[in-house]
Amino acid sequence: MLYEGFPSRYPDYARRMHRWIRGDWQLLPWLGPHPPGRGGGRLRNPLSLLDRWKIIDNLRRSLIAPSLAALAACGVLSAKLTLHVGAGTFLPVKTDNVADHAMHAEWGAIDAGAADAINAARAAGGRVIAVGTTALRLLESAADDAGRIRPWRGETAIFITPGYRFRAIDGLMTNFHLPRSTLFMLVCALMGTARIRALYAHAIAARYRFYSYGDASLLLPQG
Repeated sequence: MLYEGFPSRYPDYARRMHRWIRGDWQLLPWLGPHPPGRGGGRLRNPLSLLDRWKIIDNLRRSLIAPSLAALAACGVLSAKLTLHVGAGTFLPVKTDNVADHAMHAEWGAIDAGAADAINAARAAGGRVIAVGTTALRLLESAADDAGRIRPWRGETAIFITPGYRFRAIDGLMTNFHLPRSTLFMLVCALMGTARIRALYAHAIAARYRFYSYGDASLLLPQG
């Protein structure tokens, strides 16, 4: 079995990503009922709807850069953080008392440039939206009592449950989480348990997809 390591230099990463994206778009004709066959003819598409959806899903990585550019043109800026997501993220809470749960630690880093950009956006009246629960935990770990983000590096085992006072963020973009998970408790802390229960009831009724590769939600406590 062969494993391809992550490129250590950005030009190597860019070339690899270009190969992947080019291959993704070359598969575009296979979304239709009659993709091209040998000799210039057409054949009946043998791919299932799920297989075709996988092709569409792979196209998302080629849309990240233009999406960020479009957001920036609309005044939505982004700051990059370094995150090492731990396996404990997906562990359910099995203790009867939430306080007895041993929270997993995750390593992360926020450099001075990112911290300054986040603080400047908030000082100018903007909102800080964390993309992912791990990013939220990292931001809250790096924030002082006044909500200012400091350059930060290390492991965080912060456990956010209802009653927690958020300092660093104004909203969260995340997927729909499973019951008895620390992440479900986190979104309850942000939005209120009753409100989250109502939102999740709607998601279940509308057959939203849960868990890591499911549908996304934008949670704004003041929205």
